[in-house]
Amino acid sequence: MPVLFVGHGSPMNIVLKNSYTESLVKTATKIPKPKAILVISAHWLTNGTFVTCVKKPRTIHDFYGFPDELYNISYPSPGSQENAQLATKTVKSTHVKCGNWGLDHAAWAILRHMYPAADVPVFEMSLDYSPFNDWNPKSLEFHYKLGSELAPLREKGVLIIGSGNIVHNLGLIDFDIDAKPFEWAVNFDEKAKQCLVSGNHKGLINYLELGKEAHYAVPTQDHYLPMIYAIGLQTKGEALKFIHEGFQNGSVSMRAFQIG
Repeated sequence: MPVLFVGHGSPMNIVLKNSYTESLVKTATKIPKPKAILVISAHWLTNGTFVTCVKKPRTIHDFYGFPDELYNISYPSPGSQENAQLATKTVKSTHVKCGNWGLDHAAWAILRHMYPAADVPVFEMSLDYSPFNDWNPKSLEFHYKLGSELAPLREKGVLIIGSGNIVHNLGLIDFDIDAKPFEWAVNFDEKAKQCLVSGNHKGLINYLELGKEAHYAVPTQDHYLPMIYAIGLQTKGEALKFIHEGFQNGSVSMRAFQIG
């Protein structure tokens, strides 16, 4: 199976039809239907690394102040206990444990567009973000290696999706979803794009060296890390293509790409 990284942006995308959501629909039609989906979520931050080992994951509405219609939507996909257990055994660099988390909006907000029938088993992986603070003491190399160790799941028909945003600054957000992006956001997103095109993974791991914009683009690592997992799964010479490019709310990059 290929690997995806998806910038998920505002929860409003759950109900919107735009170029971004249409790119998700299109992507799902162009890749093989997965036997299961693993979402590495920017919204499940834990002390240690966990996967959801539940039969029927609940839909988590982990956002506030949005229209009531969003809270009435559920995504009743089955879980994938077998593949979750496989993930706990496949990763060797750290101890991956089972958890009972459901599906947060990093997962179901995008899967509702890709697989609206909710007929593909889904499980999530958390980000080791201990102790809970703005800067993860685990090195990005730790997350990159952990991501690479998930490769055997691809051979089992599991679609791995990193769901976050390369540029994500809610402190400077413009509440107009179609607002013109900030110059610093565009500059950092373009530098990240060039690293992705050239296969410069070290540049993305050492993102603070990409320029002063990095501090604005990645004020916390939670949304950036799922992309690190995705590139960790890219094998030598494996193609990468962008399935969406653009911004929302001025300070959120919606860049999404496919590996393989």
